[in-house]
Amino acid sequence: MKSEGGSRKVEKNATSHFHPQPSPLNFPLPTSHFPLSPPHMSYQATLDYLFQQLPMFQRIGPAAFKKDLTNTIALCEALGNPQRKFKSIHIAGTNGKGSTAHMLAAVLQAAGYKVGLYTSPHYKDFRERIKVNGQLMKKSKVVDFVDQHASLFTSLSPSFFEITVALAFDYFAEQAVDFAVIETGLGGRLDSTNIILPELAIITNISFDHQQFLGDTLPLIAGEKAGIIKKGVPVVIGETQAETKQVFLDKARNLDAPSYFADQLLEATAVQQQLSHTLYDVKKGGRPWLEKLAVEVRADYQAKNIQTVLQSLLLLQANGMVQWTAANLRDGLGRLRSLTRFLGRWQILGEAPLLIVDSAHNEGGLQPTLQQLLQLPFEQLHIVMGMVSDKDATKVLTLYPPTARYYFAKADIPRGLDANLLRDKAREAGLHGRAYRSVRLALRAAKRHAKPQDVIFVGGSIFVVAEVV
Repeated sequence: MKSEGGSRKVEKNATSHFHPQPSPLNFPLPTSHFPLSPPHMSYQATLDYLFQQLPMFQRIGPAAFKKDLTNTIALCEALGNPQRKFKSIHIAGTNGKGSTAHMLAAVLQAAGYKVGLYTSPHYKDFRERIKVNGQLMKKSKVVDFVDQHASLFTSLSPSFFEITVALAFDYFAEQAVDFAVIETGLGGRLDSTNIILPELAIITNISFDHQQFLGDTLPLIAGEKAGIIKKGVPVVIGETQAETKQVFLDKARNLDAPSYFADQLLEATAVQQQLSHTLYDVKKGGRPWLEKLAVEVRADYQAKNIQTVLQSLLLLQANGMVQWTAANLRDGLGRLRSLTRFLGRWQILGEAPLLIVDSAHNEGGLQPTLQQLLQLPFEQLHIVMGMVSDKDATKVLTLYPPTARYYFAKADIPRGLDANLLRDKAREAGLHGRAYRSVRLALRAAKRHAKPQDVIFVGGSIFVVAEVV
């Protein structure tokens, strides 16, 4: 992705789902809490303020974590509660919420609606988090927002995530979007996005991730995700899981919120794969509904997300919230990447050898991704891998194929796991390869060793993918 100036530049400290707090252990705070230079800060200086003065969880780990809605409420009240000025759809879940959010936005755009899309984290450009009809907001908008509200930030000391959520809501209100599709960061109940009253809540699935914050059982994690369910607001749950089903039913019943399990109502099956698209047949109520629905991502594991998206669209239409046609559906999903700037999920970056990147990083996300990877035809599979240091990598590493050739690297963030340590952990799981000083060097080595009929896969962490896309 190119910046406005046309140069390809990776923003430092690139990604976060979470609520960071300033910490003298990580970055020295400037003597002036909010250093401004007349008439206002440059775009890069604004990013430096956000990333360095308010270090992100994704960069430094649990020490930065904070879950509390107080600052977000105060920020939005000071801004005139912009989140009340547009209709919204709220999405939580362990895996698939980003894909679901982009698919929904794409179909709504194809149906003629002006759609705001808030997702996290970002890969290259901070503005990937806040888009309207797939377009990044102008750099000047980011600068002006931070500059204009400097005194407010000084008084509240909000986190990176809190400022970003407030910026998104303010921008969507200013742009007068018809709908905003809002993805949660971590959890749901106390996520900063959870001050909205949406038209629809969506919970994609529940898997183990961030147990130190959300709980160490699936029902506990589900309870946190279920926190986005609001009184009287319909909720679509993507997957029926024995351990979590009752958690959602009880929460929805207590709030008089109609609940729908997408996988009990729709069935999407991948029937053909092309280089850039997957074609699905979809049944509704057990009967054929859509044939060869093309989705611009080569991944049959997206079937569950497609079921969730379609059930959500059917419900929105039935409730008179939106109008869409089968042609809109095919157009939106068929142009998913171009309409929404969908990045980092089963993204093909090259051929001969086939080069694929995917940001799946936990058990629930990796299992279907690696299963699909192993279904590809290749002579040799090369895997460029990096992970973060504050997660137990042992179980995740056992999911990877021992027949692949590995290139271990440390992502360029403080949380990145040392490549030599990762290599040693991987060896215990039966995975073998070499350690490299950087993702770039690891990928270069993989390309050097790969033959045209091989496959190169880059993953293990969103930060590894961010250095490649």
